[in-house]
Amino acid sequence: MVAQVKSWGNSQGIRLSKELLESAGIRLNDVLNIEVRNNEIILSKANRHRTLEERAEEFGGKLEPYGEFEWGEPGIVDIKKYPL
Repeated sequence: MVAQVKSWGNSQGIRLSKELLESAGIRLNDVLNIEVRNNEIILSKANRHRTLEERAEEFGGKLEPYGEFEWGEPGIVDIKKYPL
């Protein structure tokens, strides 16, 4: 693919086709690393943490636990048994 550098406000930009981005696994608003090596510009997806909403999508949007937990009977702990 050939692209041309164009003015974009006070900067320059290159437009990439939707098909090209999809083939590289890049979606709208993805964060990219940009580096220059041997006179080549290299774009790669940045590793970033997913948002809570993105993680919830994997579970059908549910954020609550899957079951109840048994914590045992409430009681008092003698902290003298556990020195610092």
